[in-house]
Amino acid sequence: MTEGARPTPLTISDSAARRIRQILAEEHTPGLRLRLSVDGGGCSGFQYKFALDDRSEPGDVEVEKDGARVVIDGMSLMFLLGAELDFVEDLTGAYFRVHNPNAKASCGCGTSFAI
Repeated sequence: MTEGARPTPLTISDSAARRIRQILAEEHTPGLRLRLSVDGGGCSGFQYKFALDDRSEPGDVEVEKDGARVVIDGMSLMFLLGAELDFVEDLTGAYFRVHNPNAKASCGCGTSFAI
């Protein structure tokens, strides 16, 4: 990283980028992105929320990889700095998973975490 450069707020794995592109291609809506946010709730205190969104809000940060676009609101960003968005397909199903170095604990479902 060069001096003065800002760290990437979120990285997107190859499998997540591929799945995001598939989802967005099926929707046929210009400007559509995957919105990742953090809300209070869940079994561990905070939970990840995923939605499709074509709007921009003040403070939004967009991360792009190979045409897959993810947008994060400013409040959620502080919980996600340094995290990786991944897409997993295994015996339990297919789902997005956030590997978050800021989380001190998480529940078994993988969508709820504590700081």
